[in-house]
Amino acid sequence: MGTFKGTGIKNLKLRGGFYYWRQKINGIQYSESLQTIYREEALARMAEKVDAVKSKVVLKEKKMTKTKDISGESVNYWPQLKVLDCTIRDGGLMNNHQFSDDFVRTVHKSLVAAGVGYMELGYKADKKLFSPDEYGLWKSCDEDALNRFFGDEDPGIKLSVMADVGRTTESDIVPCDQSVLDLVRVACYIHQIPAALEMIKDAKDKGYETSVNLMAISTVPEFELNKGLELLGKCKEMDMLYLVDSFGSLYYEQIEDLMRRYLGAMEHNQQIGIHAHNNQQMAYVNTVCSAINGATMLDSTLDGMGRGAGNCPTELLLGFLRNPKFHQRPIIEAVEKLMVPLRESIDWGYSVPYMITGQMNEHPRSAIKVREGNQKNAYIAFYDEMNDQ
Repeated sequence: MGTFKGTGIKNLKLRGGFYYWRQKINGIQYSESLQTIYREEALARMAEKVDAVKSKVVLKEKKMTKTKDISGESVNYWPQLKVLDCTIRDGGLMNNHQFSDDFVRTVHKSLVAAGVGYMELGYKADKKLFSPDEYGLWKSCDEDALNRFFGDEDPGIKLSVMADVGRTTESDIVPCDQSVLDLVRVACYIHQIPAALEMIKDAKDKGYETSVNLMAISTVPEFELNKGLELLGKCKEMDMLYLVDSFGSLYYEQIEDLMRRYLGAMEHNQQIGIHAHNNQQMAYVNTVCSAINGATMLDSTLDGMGRGAGNCPTELLLGFLRNPKFHQRPIIEAVEKLMVPLRESIDWGYSVPYMITGQMNEHPRSAIKVREGNQKNAYIAFYDEMNDQ
């Protein structure tokens, strides 16, 4: 459990995204959950508790256990949570972004009907590095191609794109008023943070929402992480910071600790997001854990499609969130129509080789190579090979 954080209000504290009352009255220290994530409601409940203590009235809710507090809160929904579906972007890593127009249109329509907040179309990759002859249009998300695809109609959903440090040039990102895009997410490793911040400032100046997706976080030493978060937290042009479990190696206890660090480092009320991979079948658990601990941007994909072991499934996540604006049926329909047939030609999702790389905190490239070969189920040979290295 993370430590208490200040809120600017004496005796009102934050822990894991929930408000707590901590106050000494007549020599007795009180520390109780206020059972809410909303500041105004927390203030009202805190005042009620103080009055009850001073008047020696025992409030019934004081007898509730901490577990019941959290469980009771989860019966409701949290309106601040937003879902970003990155099926076309992350899933495109499995087929060089060679999706048909009909496939992308069906995904788009399903996400709009489901009430999802953002759809990530792909990358803003330099065509000099990634030839259009080899990669589909979603690798570079050329503005002319995007305009032809969406036409003049309102997309009905915010559109996102990812720009990798070192793989995107400044000219690839046009002013926002000349684009159908709303959000630019800059992906970087810890040593690339200075370059990422330059890209963020450029995108913000052009009118976009902005995010930094800090990758391979499970491999970063604590000192470097603390320094990196300090730099990112000071950047007022950054709207969001994503915790990215690139290797699918993190457990929820680590997620809780990282969420505390990420939130504590933000100096301009930046949102925190989570992008989880499913190497150890923890993507859904870690996404939910992040939401409980303060993340408000949640990444997912249809049927969990994504690089290697894939991601948190959108259809699973919407069911947990319970927000009446979300609708599972359009997503499940798209999974049946698109993803089930696609699995016959593309391999993604949990398998033992991905589990092995996840537990070893290794990049899944070796597991991907095995799964694409003729001996994709030779698990023990792969296990022995990885442990002999």
